Amino acid sequence: MRRKYWQIIADKLSKAGWSGGCVATVDREGRTIWVVATHRGHAKRFVVHADEKLSAFAELESAITK
Repeated sequence: MRRKYWQIIADKLSKAGWSGGCVATVDREGRTIWVVATHRGHAKRFVVHADEKLSAFAELESAITK
């Protein structure tokens, strides 16, 4: 089974000690918004939202690896 790129990012973050998840919701205009959140311990937390699932995971990966 071929994995999606967002799954690869999620696996990398998990292996680095991050926990989290994602959810899709719909705004007032009917647009889908993806929210991805992750945390490691009590000190580090990141939450991002984007119009596409991959974009949300890529933004999260970028924020964490800076």
